[in-house]
Amino acid sequence: MWLAVTPAVALARRLRALGPPPTPPRRPLLLSLSSHGRRLHSSGRAAMPEKRPFERLPADVSPVNYSLCLKPDLLDFTFEGKLEAAAQVRQATNQIVMNCADIDIITASYAPEGDEEIHATGFNYQNEDEKVTLSFPSTLQTGTGTLKIDFVGELNDKMKGFYRSKYSTPSGEVRYAAVTQFEATDARRAFPCWDEPAIKATFDISLVVPKDRVALSNMNVIDRKPYPDDENLVEVKFARTPVMSTYLVAFVVGEYDFVETRSKDGVCVRVYTPVGKAEQGKFALEVAAKTLPFYKDYFNVPYPLPKIDLIAIADFAAGAMENWGLVTYRETALLIDPKNSCSSSRQWVALVVGHELAHQWFGNLVTMEWWTHLWLNEGFASWIEYLCVDHCFPEYDIWTQFVSADYTRAQELDALDNSHPIEVSVGHPSEVDEIFDAISYSKGASVIRMLHDYIGDKDFKKGMNMYLTKFQQKNAATEDLWESLENASGKPIAAVMSTWTKQMGFPLIYVEAEQVEDDRLLRLSQKKFCASGPYVGEDCPQWMVPITISTSEDPNQAKLKILMDKPEMNMVLKNVKPDQWVKLNLGTVGFYRTQYSSAMLESLLPGIRDLSLPPVDRLGLQNDLFSLARAGIISTVEVLKVMEAFVNEPNYTVWSDLSCNLGILSTLLSHTDFYEEIQEFVKDVFSPIGERLGWDPKPGEGHLDALLRGLVLGKLGKAGHKATLEEARRRFKDHVEGKQVLSADLRSPVYLTVLKHGDATTLDVMLKLHKQADMQEEKNRIERVLGATLMPELIQKVLTFALSEEVRPQDTVSVIGGVAGGSKHGRKAAWKFIKDNWEELYNRYQGGFLISRLIKLSVEGFAVDKMAGEVKAFFESHPAPSAERTIQQCCENILLNAAWLKRDAESIHQYLLQRRALPPAPAV
Repeated sequence: MWLAVTPAVALARRLRALGPPPTPPRRPLLLSLSSHGRRLHSSGRAAMPEKRPFERLPADVSPVNYSLCLKPDLLDFTFEGKLEAAAQVRQATNQIVMNCADIDIITASYAPEGDEEIHATGFNYQNEDEKVTLSFPSTLQTGTGTLKIDFVGELNDKMKGFYRSKYSTPSGEVRYAAVTQFEATDARRAFPCWDEPAIKATFDISLVVPKDRVALSNMNVIDRKPYPDDENLVEVKFARTPVMSTYLVAFVVGEYDFVETRSKDGVCVRVYTPVGKAEQGKFALEVAAKTLPFYKDYFNVPYPLPKIDLIAIADFAAGAMENWGLVTYRETALLIDPKNSCSSSRQWVALVVGHELAHQWFGNLVTMEWWTHLWLNEGFASWIEYLCVDHCFPEYDIWTQFVSADYTRAQELDALDNSHPIEVSVGHPSEVDEIFDAISYSKGASVIRMLHDYIGDKDFKKGMNMYLTKFQQKNAATEDLWESLENASGKPIAAVMSTWTKQMGFPLIYVEAEQVEDDRLLRLSQKKFCASGPYVGEDCPQWMVPITISTSEDPNQAKLKILMDKPEMNMVLKNVKPDQWVKLNLGTVGFYRTQYSSAMLESLLPGIRDLSLPPVDRLGLQNDLFSLARAGIISTVEVLKVMEAFVNEPNYTVWSDLSCNLGILSTLLSHTDFYEEIQEFVKDVFSPIGERLGWDPKPGEGHLDALLRGLVLGKLGKAGHKATLEEARRRFKDHVEGKQVLSADLRSPVYLTVLKHGDATTLDVMLKLHKQADMQEEKNRIERVLGATLMPELIQKVLTFALSEEVRPQDTVSVIGGVAGGSKHGRKAAWKFIKDNWEELYNRYQGGFLISRLIKLSVEGFAVDKMAGEVKAFFESHPAPSAERTIQQCCENILLNAAWLKRDAESIHQYLLQRRALPPAPAV
């Protein structure tokens, strides 16, 4: 599954569709940070949220095959279901326990093979555990038989289970599709089942649907015939699936157009789009058709199904979901309009398609044994999507972007005391959603990237093939992958990787150097990196760290590779001249931060100015320094000085990371009375590159130039750069009047700039553009910038708009988050709005990704100690169990921000004032 981090994160959870929601247990949040911002057990680990009692399903009865027929009613929003499951009774019993949620069972019976049917005499629903116990009047003996269940359910509006998705026909009529989202634990909302990833079976699915609707499932259609009871309905029967887990089952009933092709391996690939928008499926189709053969060759295992469908769903909480053979997507993660889609949208679609198709092997063919190993699914897919996009679109320089998008993001979260290990013991279904986060995805991907680099591509591929071949159609745990890779490479993979997956956090490597004749002696030491400053606990955790070292002699090659398996190490680099620099972590691949002695750092800085350091190393160096400053290990002023050295920087991703860090600093300084000074600094840093780029594409420019131009103009416009603001207003006026339509790549920066420095009329024009937009990408683009408006009454208008019918439920989060991130006043207003509308928001998302995302976006920009207490107190009286860890992380971040501000605000202010007093430095 892809979490929609860009545009907005995802997957809703835990609202019962039938009846009121269960009241979550009211328990205090586990947050008691000392003045130093630490809440560690003596082991140096953060306390985990309290576990709810939970038992997995008993193993006495298990399914072999589900024969399932569903008949959704698209007007009444209900469905009828008939299940005939071929089951195996392994141990004599008089009851069958299954998962079931929001479903009413009408009748149930079990017929042992060659014997009489036994009718169940009782259905005991355990709603909290989402289980049902079927009781039988006599004992079911060991052997095979058929379990029959007739049931009814509701097509809910919670974007989980079997749910309804609202769309408009080309003529404007509102209709509903019936669609599914089962991961992690929502297949049980569509049919009673053994809803655990290790309980695999085959599926024979039939759907009874209106004859003018498209019906899709995991497999190809094998029969379509009139339904005897109603001439307006047809029964569509699908081929039997391979052995698979319940969370990967899918069905869709609605109105769609499609484009299709065949991959070079003969697999039928289709992209389903809203009616009239088939053209917008062509880009994803091209990516999918290139991707399937790439993975087949990489894994040396063929794609196991005859077809794959990719379909755009209007109301969809996640970014996408890898259902086997029927992958579901948000419209913005699949549809590309050649005229109206920007470069970043193309890239996003390519990555999401790459991610979901990787799961067809890694996750679907071989599935994690339990949710504890979810990271293996998601971390792996989040890594290999980049490998795939790099193969399809080498011009994207996608691996440099990985460092900014995933690696640094994961480090930011993992430096907190309230982080968690990659592998988390998961029990109750409500806990599963908590681990769909940047640790499972981005840290998971980062440590796999480090592992791939440590092993080498050839042995990595060999190990992957061994793993997929050995466990195909079965389940596996993390250790099984390590064993395969260890056998392929001969390296101590399990020993190395357990230090990265079983303990939270990562190391800070401190390095100092000494010239000894023609050689360089290096001294390295490792300690856990903490967002709150130097590690102070006893028994500091240790990692086995693959270290690479490069020098200015050849910045793109490792001069030395070692495995650091102890707290301190010394090593000698032969033949390094005194004037040559030495750098750790070539390519920013190792998942650690580096702190250089001042002499070593001093020698590296010219490599930023003259670009002799490779782009990904310039980015890593700057990001490490920023994080060290944020943690109070070095002064923020030192980092500002380094940022000024990027004046000649040409690389988009380096600028993107720099921009992100300056954004964090700007948000922090919005709590001071010298916010305008940091805006002047932003303008000084970004205006030279802005002047070089200009507004219009030049001949020979490509994808990355378009991304860079949008980034730089948006940054300058937001900071109030006069020439940028004037040009943005002029182009916006021409765009609105239809004289000159803005190119898709310029829309976000222009919209942001005119809104930030606009008035009520500007907002009204923007809302009108939103209403007129036919494409979801354009609607989302507008929604994400609305929060830039500064006037209190307009901020209120935007917040009200967020909950209106105009905004799709999954996109409300990015509107409110945009307000919170737009200004100091916006942050306060958004938090008040969430508190005032908590019941509606909670009922809309019920836990899950979207509620966690909403909380994170809205509160973590605060920088006053008492706000951490206020947030903590609110959620103690308004529990959100699946967002518990997110809330703890937000409170920790607020306290860290407050400490940072107290520590560095005055020195930053003095530095910014001194800069203004100095004459401008000559361009280098």
